[in-house]
Amino acid sequence: MNEAKDAATPMEIHLKLLNEEGKLLENPNLYRKLSGSLIYLTITRPDPAYSVSVISQSVQEPRVPHWIATKRILRYVKKIEEFGLKYGRNKELKLIGFRDADWAGDENDRRSTPGHCFLFGSVAITWCSRKQGIVALSSTKA
Repeated sequence: MNEAKDAATPMEIHLKLLNEEGKLLENPNLYRKLSGSLIYLTITRPDPAYSVSVISQSVQEPRVPHWIATKRILRYVKKIEEFGLKYGRNKELKLIGFRDADWAGDENDRRSTPGHCFLFGSVAITWCSRKQGIVALSSTKA
C-alpha cells in the first residue's frame, strides 16, 4: 500500500456492505488481522472509527467488497499520517456535545447506529458510536 494513491475519506459516501454480496476471500486471516489493527488505531485516531466498525462486522465471512473498503481505509490513514490533535491553550473553554443516529441504517439487520462526540474547547475529549442491540420501530427510539 506504500505506492497506493491517498484517499480523502475513509469510506465512500453511502456505502452499504452487504453480508452476502461478492466473492468470499481466499485468506480471511489477513482481513481479520488488518481489521483488528485498525480497531487498535482508532484509539488515537477517531476519524476512521465508524468505517473501521463497519468493516469489522464482517470478520466471520469477509468478502471482496469488504477487502476493498478496508484498503480504502489504509489509503486514508496514509493521507492523515501527519495529522494530529493539538491540545493547547484556549481562551474560551466550553463543553459542546453532538449526537446523531441513522434510523435503520444497516442494510443487513436494519439496526440503527447512534453516536456522540464531546468537545472541550476545540478538542475532542470523548466520542462513541455503537449499533443498537434491538431494531428500532420508530424514529423516537432510534
